[in-house]
Amino acid sequence: MSDPSLPPPALLAQQAAWLAAARSRALRRIAVARRKRVLDLGAGYGAVTQELVRRARGPVVALDRAPTALWGGDFGSAARVVGEAERLPFRDRSFDLVFSQFTLLWLPSARPVLREIHRLLAPEGVLLAIEPVYSGLIEAPTAIATRDLWLSALPRAGADPDAGLHLLPQLAELGFHIHVALLETLTRPSPARFAFLRQLPLTAEERRALDEAERAAQRITQPWGQVAHLPLFVITARREPHS
Repeated sequence: MSDPSLPPPALLAQQAAWLAAARSRALRRIAVARRKRVLDLGAGYGAVTQELVRRARGPVVALDRAPTALWGGDFGSAARVVGEAERLPFRDRSFDLVFSQFTLLWLPSARPVLREIHRLLAPEGVLLAIEPVYSGLIEAPTAIATRDLWLSALPRAGADPDAGLHLLPQLAELGFHIHVALLETLTRPSPARFAFLRQLPLTAEERRALDEAERAAQRITQPWGQVAHLPLFVITARREPHS
């Protein structure tokens, strides 16, 4: 099986499109146009990197642990660096924005990575992280429900299904000033959510349950006949001047 933390480029591009409005609001809130040194942490194939290049004032660095993603994507003028989030190959206080989208949930432990991010950020520097809370997944009718599959398969793949929730006390321990926003618009669910779930290590029984849920969703044709909403925490964590 392929790396579940790195879905195919087309799926990652669709995910980036889903989150475009929330991401744009958050980037405006932290004044991205004034950010001179930006790190795209877990950049993958660069689904968001060029947006950061376009909107930031200074250079952008795209970091990922997968060389095939970095050299297979389109990053514009951004520098590409292969590295592990637990040991970021940069000097102290070398960035004033670290961006992360659906990356921190894939870490065995977020604490060492958050310490590294704190080290990298200049005073008043910001971590902008968009992370899920799968235990709060809302689905209706019950025939299309996949919440239990996510909660079972993500830990099996080494991920934290409720990363957005669990990051908050860890960031607070490091002295970050935290602001959390939620997606403010409910949109009609995309069939691609099933494709994302198929990237995970499912049991045979879970695959049968997923097949049934997908078939049930395909049978519902009336507008808003189904709802699938994943709570996402859009976390802005600012390093205090004297921390």
